[in-house]
This record gives sequence, structure tokens and C-alpha cells, in this order.
Amino acid sequence: MATGTARAGSSVPWCVVSTQGGGNRSQRGQPSAQDTGTASALDDLARRLAEAARGLQQQLDPQQVLDRVVSLAVAMVPGADEATITMVRERRHVYSAAATGELARWFDVLQNETGEGPCLDAMWQQQTVRVDDLATDPRWPLLGPRAGARGVGSMLCLQLFVHEDTLGALDLVAHETAAFTDESEHIGLLLASHAAIAVADAQKLGHAAIALVSRDIIGQAKGILMERFKITADQAFDVLAKVSQDTNRKVNAVAEDLTRTGTLDR
Repeated sequence: MATGTARAGSSVPWCVVSTQGGGNRSQRGQPSAQDTGTASALDDLARRLAEAARGLQQQLDPQQVLDRVVSLAVAMVPGADEATITMVRERRHVYSAAATGELARWFDVLQNETGEGPCLDAMWQQQTVRVDDLATDPRWPLLGPRAGARGVGSMLCLQLFVHEDTLGALDLVAHETAAFTDESEHIGLLLASHAAIAVADAQKLGHAAIALVSRDIIGQAKGILMERFKITADQAFDVLAKVSQDTNRKVNAVAEDLTRTGTLDR
């Protein structure tokens, strides 16, 4: 039914599929009969992220951009009850640039008061911090018990950007402990990669200053290709490079399109 061939200059197998009736072009790019639904879930996520990115681009007012990001985070990331964009200026003053509720906004006040917290660690050290039980976590002995008593059970904190002495993070708050999963982190990272550009623009920081959520866009695109086509990381990069060459675009531009739309424009 299928013959595997390899194009010159690429180690990625390319399949030519014959079907009854001379071939059906509409079947190109579709998952195999053995696919368990992962591709459909990824396609749905890519569609939702693309819609989110377009919505952010349509916001003209800087505060509207920030408000939209936190609203999207609560709507899209499993486990999130509230969200805040934490900003730090001069590596001292911590404040909430946007929040979906009073608890998230209060949490940034608490971080500023105590000088500690998972969001500060996400910005300054680890880039992504997931906390299952904030009240009992020994890393933040001053903040943890007070936050737990106020109703913060668990958190997921994602670095957005670092620009000179200004840092930003997207922080997700859950009332329950252990509310965030690997899926939450995966979706949060993908959303934050798009939000980082919008937030940096809103803050007039410029694209060159953005640290995209500890993962570059190319890494995310490779992950999508590896999952969808069951190929290695090197083969996934070969695919991106081939599309880049064929379309005369930079690899990171091809990768960004893939993470935004879920498709490769060849």
C-alpha cells in the first residue's frame, strides 16, 4: 500500500500512499488508522492557541492585552482557578499587572511583602515552577503557610520574559492541592510562548528581550512533529529545515507557524 522513500538531503522518510481510485488528496496529512486520537487532540489545541494568538493581536490597549492573557490562561489550562501576570521592576518591587481575581492579586502583594515565592523563582531561577501543596512546601517558609490559609492550594508559574531589570511571569492559582498536571504544564507553556510576545509588546520591551518560557519555539514545534509522526528529534528538525528551505523562511518562523496553526505550510 505504501512505499517509503527518502528525499535527497533529508534523513526523514517520506511516504507515497496509493489508494483506490487513483489517490485521494484530501487524505494527505491525516493520522494513520492506528492513531488513538492524539493527533486530533493536538490539532484542537493548535486551533485554540491560534485563536488565542489572533485575539491577542487584535487588542490595541496594553492593559486589554494583559487582561486577555490571564483570562485565556484560566480558560485553557486544566486546574487553573485564577491567574495573574506578576511583574518585578528593579528586581525589588513585585506587583500584579493583571489578575482574574482578588486572590491572585493578593498573592503578588504577599510575594512583595515576604520577598519569596514560586513566581519569583520562576522569573529568576527555574523559569517554570509547579507546586503541588504550597502551604507545606519548605522552599517558601514565610509565604507558604499564609497563602495556604488564604486558599491557595497549588500553583503553576511560567516565566514570560526577562528584560534588563524588568521580569514577568504568568502565574496560575488553584484552590485544590495537586491541581496541575503534565497536561496543564504543556498547555501553559504553549500559551505562555504566545503570550510572552503580546505582553512584551504591551510593556514596550521589544521582541529581542523576550525569553520564551524556557523553551524556544523550535523545541515546541519539534515536539509536535515527534508526537504526530512518531519520529526522532533530529528527524523533526530535518522536517522544519526542509520546509524552511522550500518556503524561503527562517526555521523559527516555520516553527512558530506550526505551534500556532498545527500545520506546516509547504
